[in-house]
Amino acid sequence: MTTPLQNITIFDTTLRDGEQSPGAAMTHEEKLRIAELLDEMGVDVIEAGFPISSPGDFKAVQEISKIVKRASVCGLSRAGFKDIDRAGEALKGARRPRIHTFISTSPVHMKHKLGMGENAVLEAIGASVTRARNYTGEVEWSAEDATRTVPDFLCRCVDVAINAGATVINVPDTVGYSTPQEYYEIIRMLRERVPNADKVVFSTHVHNDLGLAVANSLAGVLAGARQVECTVNGIGERAGNAALEEIVMALKVRKDIMPFTTHINSKLLSRASKLVSSVTGFPVQYNKAIVGKNAFAHESGIHQDGMLKHVETYEIMRPEDVGVHATSLMLGKLSGRHAFRDKLEAMGYVLADDAFEDAFKRFKDLADKKKHVFDEDIAALVDDEIMRGHDAIGVKHLRVESGTGIEPVAALTLTVEGDERRITAEGDGPVDAIFKAIRALYPHTATLQLFQISAVTEGTDAQATVTVRLEEEGRTVTGKASDTDTMAAAAYAYVNALNKLVVKRQKQAPEALTVAQ
Repeated sequence: MTTPLQNITIFDTTLRDGEQSPGAAMTHEEKLRIAELLDEMGVDVIEAGFPISSPGDFKAVQEISKIVKRASVCGLSRAGFKDIDRAGEALKGARRPRIHTFISTSPVHMKHKLGMGENAVLEAIGASVTRARNYTGEVEWSAEDATRTVPDFLCRCVDVAINAGATVINVPDTVGYSTPQEYYEIIRMLRERVPNADKVVFSTHVHNDLGLAVANSLAGVLAGARQVECTVNGIGERAGNAALEEIVMALKVRKDIMPFTTHINSKLLSRASKLVSSVTGFPVQYNKAIVGKNAFAHESGIHQDGMLKHVETYEIMRPEDVGVHATSLMLGKLSGRHAFRDKLEAMGYVLADDAFEDAFKRFKDLADKKKHVFDEDIAALVDDEIMRGHDAIGVKHLRVESGTGIEPVAALTLTVEGDERRITAEGDGPVDAIFKAIRALYPHTATLQLFQISAVTEGTDAQATVTVRLEEEGRTVTGKASDTDTMAAAAYAYVNALNKLVVKRQKQAPEALTVAQ
């Protein structure tokens, strides 16, 4: 008789830890879109935000709590009662609410960050978990910087948290310092030494500073952890977090040595990756495992010969398993609505009638400019259309003149809260002229930190994807747009960043707010 596979809980923190990546701030609507897809994909726990950090985060957690149909919705809080009360308030509408509270436990953090001794930390753990239990039966407690914490003290902290009512104990490698063997030993030690450890679920939360986040997370699972905290595309502070798609597929492919399963529909992994990349403006590297453009590409003659003889010679999983189409049906200007809708559905997009018509119009416009329209082109134009739906600033008209011996000039018309503004501006180059025109029509103090152009597909008629990063008074935002006209894409991307900046200006963090995990 076959033994049933043990389930590993997938705890996604893309909307909380992932958003802490510099420049990865998301609008309210973008967070809701990602949350809905995570829920559809089968994520068990969605960490929707840090409610006390800003009114925007509170609202996001509150709204996500209402729309999520299956997953547990989690709000992060520090050990203070104000944080916990705010999280409890935001989670009122959740079907399965969870409060995730944490405090630092390593000597360096307690001394330099908290200014607290061991006894004070232990007292705060008990009080915070007890407070959280007043709001929900699911309480997760984390020992920030656990992997640099003195083992005996870490055991005492976990013991206090369990006795206070924590149901999940998270063991973060906050600075990505640990190695797989070390992390395995920490999880095993806690499970063996702490009384009642068998009454709670142990969780991993590993950062990728040494490139070991996924390896450490899987080592934790082998040591007895039954929850893994991760993010789509591995985004997060510094070098990021353990990548959700890599964790899921490693468990799926290597059941021979890791007899576990998850609730994730792996066929939605590629779609989730593209959505998060589009929202944050963070491109996925071509050789990224599972979801990179080259993850299932074979150029070497030896590899191609092996693939033609038998696919398993060089592929350990099927492209379809992660939502990647082995072949791409190219659409063109003669393609109709039915073919376009079928293509969208095959790519994981389900649009309302109005949104579909807008996307179809943009597809036709693009098909008039390009000989072939690839899947990547369609994903770019649909994502752009969705992202522009709630903008306060929009590009209505742009004309650029440039060339040798000509002073670059941009004639631009913007709509700002419904009002049209026009100007003609000169610059050192066409992009400089466009950006100066935008700055004149919508004055701001943000400085340009990044301007990046990449091609969506190959060929001289390829769409250009432009990424723009702006910084204003410590606030960093990233805008992204695609168009066959690179100058138009530059204008759209800059305006997209400004729209995100407008949203972010409304967020006001409480004093001395710190969160790392």
